[in-house]
Amino acid sequence: MSGSPATLRSAKLTALTFAATQAIVGSAAPIAISTGGLAGYMLLGADKSLATAPVTGFNIGVAVGALPAAWLVARLGRQGGFMSGTGITALGGLVAFAALMVDAFWGFALGLLLIGMGGAFVQQYRFAAADAAPPAFKPKAISWVLFGGVFSAVIGPQIVIATRDLFAPHAFAGPFAAVFVLALIGALVIATVNVPVPVSASTLADTATPRPRAEIIRQPKFIAGLACGVGAYTMMTYLMTGAPLAMVGAGCAEYDAFLGISWHVMAMFAPSFFTGDLVVKFGKRTLILAGFGLLVIAAIIGLSGQTTPFFWANLILLGLGWNFAFIGATSLVAETYRPSEKGLVQGFHDAILFGSVAVASLMSGVVYTLSGWNALNLTVFPVAALSLAALVWGTRARISTA
Repeated sequence: MSGSPATLRSAKLTALTFAATQAIVGSAAPIAISTGGLAGYMLLGADKSLATAPVTGFNIGVAVGALPAAWLVARLGRQGGFMSGTGITALGGLVAFAALMVDAFWGFALGLLLIGMGGAFVQQYRFAAADAAPPAFKPKAISWVLFGGVFSAVIGPQIVIATRDLFAPHAFAGPFAAVFVLALIGALVIATVNVPVPVSASTLADTATPRPRAEIIRQPKFIAGLACGVGAYTMMTYLMTGAPLAMVGAGCAEYDAFLGISWHVMAMFAPSFFTGDLVVKFGKRTLILAGFGLLVIAAIIGLSGQTTPFFWANLILLGLGWNFAFIGATSLVAETYRPSEKGLVQGFHDAILFGSVAVASLMSGVVYTLSGWNALNLTVFPVAALSLAALVWGTRARISTA
């Protein structure tokens, strides 16, 4: 593995610190996702088609926050920028809490929008860890940070279960009071981070004049990586957002729906500790193919039954498929730009990615209300086919470690 022992040690420490922050601040995401649709459903009147709009607000927040997050991190430095992100998350928790206390649907959606904007900074953690790592350690650095999400999978849903009725009769207000506390703890962890100067394969790559953004994003490899990332993330979000509504609608207990999201988020992040090794051993294209294969199997299971075991199996395989496909796609994109160009690319990448995710989350509620759970699962097949077609087209030439 390239890089001096001291550089590698520093990169590992940085990745582990960001993983811890991902575990804490990242817990706001499963809280928002597991409760957003159900709380929205409770707050709405007769027309329930917009029940997932608060979750859409969360995803829109991640999308619209992507470019400002990248700008603030570049302007204030990693530490100052990421601490600003925890402040936005804390504000979102307070707004969502206040809205639930007065039964304000759109105020609740605004709160989740702000939490999503804070989440845009969380999405930058993986890039920060990768930028501080020697080239051969970059995939592992990304996967280590995402592994912090395993703890988010436990922390977030358990907070929901423990605090759901803390402010009864205002259901779900308690979890969003907890989001405020989580953000403050995350800020304390970020205060310990000292991110090294980005490591590159050569001095030239660090000092070269950045290419125009259009030139970078026209690369077939970049297009393939973005297409696969969008395809995997949107389908995972599309089904995950609708699953709690579908479970409760099919007669499953709310508790089982929360645990389903917990298993799902755990499956999203648990493999991350070794996914980087899989990227190195089998290549990015193979891992992306395996990820989409799991997403398709998840959809088949979703079409096979609507009892708790079927829902849980669907959600677990969705998480695993997302992990393989998304880490593979992120690693592919990371090969297409130099350290001096990361500001041009990373924010643009996440804006497209999470803009697409926001649309998917909104459509999840609409499609479920109009056509049911099976219709959501059927959407996976054409999206997977298009994503894999882009992968084949964009990686026709031999790429490193692929």
